[in-house]
Amino acid sequence: MERLADDLLIKTQKAKDRFVFLTEEISKPEVIADNKEWKKLVKERSMLEDIAAAHDELEKLVLDHEACQKDYDNETNIELRDMFYEEIGALRQKIEEKAEEVKILLLPKDENDDNNVIIEIRSAAGGEESALFASVLMRMYQYYAESKRWKTEIMDLNETELGGIKEVTFMVKGKGAYSRLKFESGVHRVQRVPETESQGRIHTSTATVAVLPEIEDVDVEIDDKDLQIDTYRASGAGGQHINKTESAIRITHLPTGIVVNCQDERSQIKNKERAMSILRSKLYDLYKSQRDNEYKENRKSQVGTGDRSERVRTYNYPQGRVTDHRVNVTSYNIEGVLNGDIDQFIEALIVKDRAEKLANA
Repeated sequence: MERLADDLLIKTQKAKDRFVFLTEEISKPEVIADNKEWKKLVKERSMLEDIAAAHDELEKLVLDHEACQKDYDNETNIELRDMFYEEIGALRQKIEEKAEEVKILLLPKDENDDNNVIIEIRSAAGGEESALFASVLMRMYQYYAESKRWKTEIMDLNETELGGIKEVTFMVKGKGAYSRLKFESGVHRVQRVPETESQGRIHTSTATVAVLPEIEDVDVEIDDKDLQIDTYRASGAGGQHINKTESAIRITHLPTGIVVNCQDERSQIKNKERAMSILRSKLYDLYKSQRDNEYKENRKSQVGTGDRSERVRTYNYPQGRVTDHRVNVTSYNIEGVLNGDIDQFIEALIVKDRAEKLANA
């Protein structure tokens, strides 16, 4: 136990030293003056904060244990020795628990875990039923965000005449949003009797979900000459979002062919800002995927956070059942799940991801 704690303290000392250095660095006027550099250092410091705190806590427990052991060895009074012995046992338990926490904190961390997220939901197989299911998924994530006291903002919405959604892009703002919602990427399947089905037959439809971290300027540089920006009048099903001015924005990134639309805001400037935010996230995701593909055979953990062709979850209305196929977790409270109660799936996915990383550490 002592050796494990000492090894972990050695491993976390570097992170603690870097945390202290960054704390001093970000308060310097010359660093604050360089906004991009300051943001970069603040983000790095934030990622090290938990490890630095855990290092201090583990170090204190180890020192307390050593002091208590010394008192026990030097004490001749039997009652006091018994008291020290009990304290030593309690401290050992605390050190073991803290060591497990530190081991988890030392696992490779996704640098975007604390970021806001951009979620894209698109109807897939199933026509109008798929579009209706896409709207259900959007509400599910909105309810989930509300339960976490996060904010949601719709950035682009393409509705159908019956109230379904062909595609929607919205942002979820809240610290740690990406760390939890990133597992939602993939194909979501629904099995139910469509409202438009007169024969009462169960249909299977799908919708795809893509979850991207919001990326700031410091992470992805975009050259203006690589952009084609078009404006058009915002519009929507049933007369929604009708705009007499050309406030909607379409941005095409010429080198990659990525196209982003944003029409939810009345202001062309705000729509452009939102469209650029989506584009940065899409480019980051594209470049990251390209890097991952270069060494995918060597990747140690794949819990299903990136493959959007993967069927991740089935929502079966007749049986009131929702099953996540990656972790084989099933809930028989489909109403609760669709009202945002999805933590049971997310927690299981986080545990699986962590277990795989620990096994390969």
